[in-house]
Amino acid sequence: MKRYARAASAEQLKRPPRYRETLVDAFRDHLRRRRAEQPGVPVTRLLTEIQQLGYTGSANLLVRYLNHGRANAIRTPPSPRRLVSWLMTRPADLPTLHQQHLDDLLASCGHLALLAERVRQFAGLLTGRRGEALNAWMTCVDADDLPALHGFVHGLRMDLSAVVAGLTLPYSNGPIEGANTKVKFLKRQMYGRAGFDLLRQRILLA
Repeated sequence: MKRYARAASAEQLKRPPRYRETLVDAFRDHLRRRRAEQPGVPVTRLLTEIQQLGYTGSANLLVRYLNHGRANAIRTPPSPRRLVSWLMTRPADLPTLHQQHLDDLLASCGHLALLAERVRQFAGLLTGRRGEALNAWMTCVDADDLPALHGFVHGLRMDLSAVVAGLTLPYSNGPIEGANTKVKFLKRQMYGRAGFDLLRQRILLA
């Protein structure tokens, strides 16, 4: 309701259509350029051209893509949730199309580029067990204009010794949490009515 109440005109309420990603998306710029250069270019020729560029989809998929106007549509910005998933994914594991889109966004926004750099640095501390470098990372974040990360760093400092240990030592509480989950699952299977002896026997046999 707030969105409708704050809109100054009906045009502000219009949202661009959101399409599912297809194999044609990677060749969208080529299709747009070719259709601008030669408006009546046959679809078969476009299909041949993008196949030479690496397209592996079908002709029907390309036809539907063009008929829906997706080649000429303005690329919609990613949702915050999708952008977070891109930032949290290793660059080597990110699909080429997503990586290109992310690179464009980072190039256009300095704050976002700095945020991505700090996130990847922290991921390096986490995966490389380099807890000794945490203080230097937090010092860099303190000097940045990134309020969201300032709150994150404040939370880390509240239990700094435990965080450093978690980033350094190879131990994990995963087995303990798994055992707790198994016990709760067995209790729920018996609707909480099992006595200690029966529950003990089931846990030992599980």
